[in-house]
Amino acid sequence: MADLPELFPGFRSETIEGDGTPIHCRIGGEGPPLVCLHGFPQTHAMWHRIAPALATRYTVVLPDLRGYGQSGLAGPGADATAYSKRAMAKDIVAVMNRLGFPRFRIAGHDRGARVAYRLAFDFPEAVEKLAVLDVIPTMAMWDRFDVKRAMKTYHWLFLAQPEPMPELLIARAPVQYQDYTLASWTRSGNLSAFDERALAHYRAFYAEVPRMHATCEDYRAGATADWDDDKEDAAAGRKIAAPTYVIWGSHGIPATGEGILTIWEDWADTVDGQPVDGGHFVCEEAPDETLAALLLFFEDPEEAGGTEVG
Repeated sequence: MADLPELFPGFRSETIEGDGTPIHCRIGGEGPPLVCLHGFPQTHAMWHRIAPALATRYTVVLPDLRGYGQSGLAGPGADATAYSKRAMAKDIVAVMNRLGFPRFRIAGHDRGARVAYRLAFDFPEAVEKLAVLDVIPTMAMWDRFDVKRAMKTYHWLFLAQPEPMPELLIARAPVQYQDYTLASWTRSGNLSAFDERALAHYRAFYAEVPRMHATCEDYRAGATADWDDDKEDAAAGRKIAAPTYVIWGSHGIPATGEGILTIWEDWADTVDGQPVDGGHFVCEEAPDETLAALLLFFEDPEEAGGTEVG
């Protein structure tokens, strides 16, 4: 990738071997470990408005998920299961172990939230606390698909179509498609919520056809392996043991319909949460509210104190 704008002064860049895939990370701060996972169609850059404040209390690890940003791609011939949330979760556990953090707090937005809750299911010993931003579980999403939800989240169906249909269409104008997608999920309906420097990161990664293809594989996994993994946990009566906090945009993707906390109560033993004023991209549309909610949830009593976005 070309040189990209610096969004995390004081953070170091490091590429760490995941579960067979090199994972690019930005790492900064001191204190207990906190890993923050981005979603589609973004990179670790989505955390730039709140990560510096989080780093005043935590060692903040910001990976690019496999296939995204500057992280590695699955090997030749890999199918969509290589981009399952289970596979991505194994990357994150491997990275955190190599950094010396076998147990950590974790926050995830969008696809990153799906990786985070899958990690909490598969590696309960690793997760101290879990925060999920503007999602409901994959199985709950598919089970509630109706015309209204399908129109709002058409990309779940489009990107999951067999190769090469979505790739052929998106490759004609990948950045334009990405910009449209980003704008359409904000409260304003445009790109005004995003820093141009962050947009440069998002556009640089998505303009690379192999990485755009990887995001389609992510959604193909969402319609197959990820759904199956959720169904298996639900059938077995398993729940996430870690305390779970849900943050959602008041005008975000899951804000309509059945109560979000009610849905998550079926999936985790201890659930709390709150809306913030914005659309889907809560860390960029409502950074102060999102930061305050994360700090309040993640802090231990001895960590209490005020921190604002710088």
